[in-house]
Amino acid sequence: MSIHILAIESSCDETAASVISDGKVVNNIIATQDIHEKYGGVVPELASRVHQQNIVPVVTEALKQANINISDVNAVAFTRGPGLLGSLLVGVSFAKGLSLARNIPMIEVNHMQAHILAHFIDDPKPEFPFICLTVSGGHTQLVLVREFLDMEIIGQTKDDAVGEAFDKAAKIMGLPYPGGPLIDKYAKEGDPEKYSFPPAEIPGLDFSFSGIKTAILYFLRDELKGNPEFINENLNDICAGIQQSLINMLMDKLRKAVKQTGINRVALAGGVSANSGLRSALTSEAERKGWQTFIPAFEYCTDNAGMIAMAAWYKYQANEFVDLSVSAEPRLKF
Repeated sequence: MSIHILAIESSCDETAASVISDGKVVNNIIATQDIHEKYGGVVPELASRVHQQNIVPVVTEALKQANINISDVNAVAFTRGPGLLGSLLVGVSFAKGLSLARNIPMIEVNHMQAHILAHFIDDPKPEFPFICLTVSGGHTQLVLVREFLDMEIIGQTKDDAVGEAFDKAAKIMGLPYPGGPLIDKYAKEGDPEKYSFPPAEIPGLDFSFSGIKTAILYFLRDELKGNPEFINENLNDICAGIQQSLINMLMDKLRKAVKQTGINRVALAGGVSANSGLRSALTSEAERKGWQTFIPAFEYCTDNAGMIAMAAWYKYQANEFVDLSVSAEPRLKF
């Protein structure tokens, strides 16, 4: 008899559902939220309300596409954290209701671990151990992955995440939200050497991005004093400089991690792993250093339920279930 797990992702502003059957992710249904664009960032209260509107239709579509009924589901998985509390609560509450109604077990999933386990949805899959650079709007981490459920953070940001640095830089330039993908777009047409920004000097494998955000702000402020059209006239070059500076900081720590651990299998994960400049930098470095690299498909870079389903499958095999006392954890650690 086949084992079907329904997975729910609601950590930020995407409502997603996925069905995994016998270890194979069958689908990945995502409802995005456009309401936040006019506010220049995610509004938590609005996000949780839209999740409530979307979750039933999204789950219904996931079951329909998987050609199963709710009675065929053997377990329900959900993102426990990290994320926005109101958003997480929608997914957690739905999972609890389904667990009670169908008398099926629940599986909690760490959102950041799920990003890493997205590498096991499709081929090629990395062998253990490997190093994963996990980059998103809320996190920047270097993770030593020993096994499916055995991971250790060996480096992380001390302040802001690299995804936030991209979005804040875009906002300073007056670009609409989300600005990170727009910087990537404009950077392709710019000269990355024309403008550069100093990296933060942080010991070990940790990161810091607050300083470079301030440097970008002061640089643009000073240039606009002399030329109010400076950003418009140099947008591509500015974006190229910002992108290269941020990527250089990531790659510098990644090189150190490979050298310290002796592990040359390297993976990318998280929303910022969709950045074309970062993908290109990793590919080029791999060719020079002989690394094995693993980059997920675009649909599994940003928040999605397919990665939650994959993580849940390994937890199901390990009999790692939770009861109804479980609660959302916005700052959930590994």
